[in-house]
Amino acid sequence: MTLHHHIPVEADNAKKDHLWLHISSLPYFRGLLRAVEARFYENIELPSPTIDLGCGDGHFAALAFDRPLEVGLDPLGAPLREAVKRGRYLKVIEASGETIPYAASFFASAVSNSVLEHIPDLDPVMADLARVLKPGAPFVFCVPNQNFLGALSVSNFFDRIGLKFAANGYRRFFNRIARHYHCDAPEIWKARLEKAGFELVDWWHYFSPRALRVLEWGHYFGLPSLITRKLFGKWILVPARWNLIFTEWITQKAYLEPSIQSEGTCTFYIVRRK
Repeated sequence: MTLHHHIPVEADNAKKDHLWLHISSLPYFRGLLRAVEARFYENIELPSPTIDLGCGDGHFAALAFDRPLEVGLDPLGAPLREAVKRGRYLKVIEASGETIPYAASFFASAVSNSVLEHIPDLDPVMADLARVLKPGAPFVFCVPNQNFLGALSVSNFFDRIGLKFAANGYRRFFNRIARHYHCDAPEIWKARLEKAGFELVDWWHYFSPRALRVLEWGHYFGLPSLITRKLFGKWILVPARWNLIFTEWITQKAYLEPSIQSEGTCTFYIVRRK
């Protein structure tokens, strides 16, 4: 398979400071990855109407897109209430991706940002999404790939000292806290997409093993943000540069790395409804 044809925007040429937008409002292990992904959308046209499959609280759409998307869909009510407050969808729907409550060929495009890896049974979701998209409509999504678990620093340390059981246990633990059901290679995605009625147009790996290690440790350093979220409803209490100078310093190099990484731990896909 070809690595890529479409050339994603580089971080230093991005129209927005995606890194600051995200780390000033999210724990950095979430903010860093979302910032890297957000810059890709600057080069991608999404014809209206657009559905955001698995929109969650709408935070990503609010920062990544310059226009409100027509529909945000998610099965969980609590995050959707936050999405409503952000006002970046014309309509918010609480529904499963297996039963999207729209007529066939209703949407002209779709996005799903770092969502599909969390769905145990993907086939019915992909099939119903294909149903509601017009022929030729683009669908853009990103997911962790086959390199993800093998790049984790703690498990690699256990491997180096011969503690294979501990390494494998840590990978299972991290996969569980990340709620990953699928960390698949492009070949697996190509077959899955074609089965559902999609054509794979383009893809590229991104987010290097080094960047993943920054994210990995951010899960543990980000615990104070979880406390402030529970107590005050905000991940970041003081979103000022002086307060986040260390956070910005440790994430900036990963954000500024080349967009395309041959050994990247995540993959960005552009596909088309057949």
